[in-house]
Amino acid sequence: MMLTRRHFTGALAAAAATHAASSASAQTGAPDWGGPIVDCHHHPRRTLEANTAHLDGAGLSNAMLLARAGYADTFAQLRDKYPGRYLGWFAGTDVKNPDAAKILEDNIKAGAIGFGELKSHVEAAGPELRKLYALAAELGVPILVHFQEVPHTPTEGTFATGFKNFEAILKAYPKTTFIGHADAFWANVSADYANQEAYPPGKIERGGITDKLLGDYPNLYGDLAANSGNNALSRDPSFTGDFLKRHQNKLIFGSDCSCADGKGGGISQANNPAAARIAGRCVARETLTVLKKAVTPQIFRKLTWENAHKVYKLKKA
Repeated sequence: MMLTRRHFTGALAAAAATHAASSASAQTGAPDWGGPIVDCHHHPRRTLEANTAHLDGAGLSNAMLLARAGYADTFAQLRDKYPGRYLGWFAGTDVKNPDAAKILEDNIKAGAIGFGELKSHVEAAGPELRKLYALAAELGVPILVHFQEVPHTPTEGTFATGFKNFEAILKAYPKTTFIGHADAFWANVSADYANQEAYPPGKIERGGITDKLLGDYPNLYGDLAANSGNNALSRDPSFTGDFLKRHQNKLIFGSDCSCADGKGGGISQANNPAAARIAGRCVARETLTVLKKAVTPQIFRKLTWENAHKVYKLKKA
């Protein structure tokens, strides 16, 4: 195969990221995952340094951030302080705000590369999100939605409800690139899920809605982040390998981890009581360990590097 300039540049970037990751692992004692890893669900920390502390501790070479609207200047500071580590950012806002569409469009003009994560107390098929689905297609950017049918606490509420009927949305907006995330998206990997709990344990019943939609709709992708993604991957090892192989081009690694040091220190999983199973551990480390054991090195690279660059159009490190 002829090596084009684009392929050559991409190979150099990946090689540089691999070297950086290996060097960081050697210096910090973090895991060496065998190549570059981009965390595509990294929420900004209170300081610039805290962002990189988590990456270094977990052995992650790069991150793509999910931020609130208005993050452009801070992102520029982050990239200047840590050249090559941060590859882009998504903008989020409350979709119930009448100005949500304008806010998100202005952020795309300011440098954001997608919408998300969008986490509001609305229906997934409601008018607030429908307007943004259409706008994402118009602007040619992906949109990441938090689907949750079961509150974690008595006052939390639910978000983007009605995932079981989301096929109608995928049909209605075929030009929109959707990224599914959170409890309802991942619990519905099992056909027997009935919104009974946030993170159902045990065997997965084949034929779940999430599995079907990922296979049937080219505009739907899955964000593997958080306790929800980790739970879906770890609850039934007999299911995981085939699922990851089947959707190897549709899944993207992210951590959504709130530990302070990439080793489980501080508050893990935002003190979510329903996620006690993973308290005191780094979600990035836990999920990467599951992925590493379940798939070939080639698929692992897709899940942790290649798919993110393709779907999110990340700038090379």
